[in-house]
Amino acid sequence: MIQDLLNSSPGWANFGIFFLLGTVLLLVVLGFVTYGILAERKVMGYMQLRHGPNQVGGKWGLLQTVADVLKLLLKEDVIPKMADRPLFILAPVIAFAPAFMVLATIPFTDKFQFADIGVGLLYYIAVSGITTIGVVTGGWASNNKYALLGGMRAAAQMISYEIPLVRSVLGIILLTGSLNLNDIVHAQRHGWFILWQPIAFIVFFIASIAELNRTPFDLPEAESEIVAGYHVEYSGFRWAFFMLAEYVYLFAMAALITTLFLGGWMSPLAALNFIPGAVWFALKFSVVIFVYIWIRVALPRMRADHLMEFGWKVLLPVALANIFLTALIKSIFHIF
Repeated sequence: MIQDLLNSSPGWANFGIFFLLGTVLLLVVLGFVTYGILAERKVMGYMQLRHGPNQVGGKWGLLQTVADVLKLLLKEDVIPKMADRPLFILAPVIAFAPAFMVLATIPFTDKFQFADIGVGLLYYIAVSGITTIGVVTGGWASNNKYALLGGMRAAAQMISYEIPLVRSVLGIILLTGSLNLNDIVHAQRHGWFILWQPIAFIVFFIASIAELNRTPFDLPEAESEIVAGYHVEYSGFRWAFFMLAEYVYLFAMAALITTLFLGGWMSPLAALNFIPGAVWFALKFSVVIFVYIWIRVALPRMRADHLMEFGWKVLLPVALANIFLTALIKSIFHIF
């Protein structure tokens, strides 16, 4: 594990090791974002009976996203004259930084994890909530009523759906007695939590879509209703930072679902233990990403009032009921 490497190294070398490994992880995540967007376009294309990107980089369009990123970096950086300049510049950074920070506690394998802390799940939830501040700040600092409306919509949605999302994982915490993500993975050696906690999985997955601002819960970025949402005044690389944060969170949320409900790096059968844990994690992770893309293709955008009612009147009561049901089953059958 990375922690063992740090313990065996002199103090002055720890910073260098962290910096190197952090850079490697950042490059991996950026690679995922680049080709995750391409994969999303190709899957959406096939599901909608069209080709998708197929010109830049050969018939598979392998360099299309690279070209898009290059275009964004070369575009003029426009800051509105009446905008709050310091906050306008800072908002994309506030939105992106937590998306990368939460990856520190994800156990990708039993040997690869940056920070094995006792409250890893709590750390993820707490840090990811900071992004809401960046979104609201960007909308307010733009001095644009559509951007402000988009920022307020985003804050209302992300805060509302964060509550059932957190409540849904309390069932897992009750069963394992721990907030440590490694402990949660090891507790699934007799069965994944998607089987033991199906209600929690459904609530968590739906709430995660809203947290990621993806279809059908993409109201904060609704082009047809509010022009483009909280980032309507952003252009170039600052706009790219908001989009980067969204796709890094897609990476992080898929990794968290894999860890909490799909057994993390562990194989589904003991006979398949010879396959490396990283392979199992990548396969489960890829399935979750595919389902996210599938939902985006299949479902239309919800109405704003329906979205809020669904979060407060459906998901939250179901998540609370799951907590009581889990406690009752554990006390009666003494499982885990």
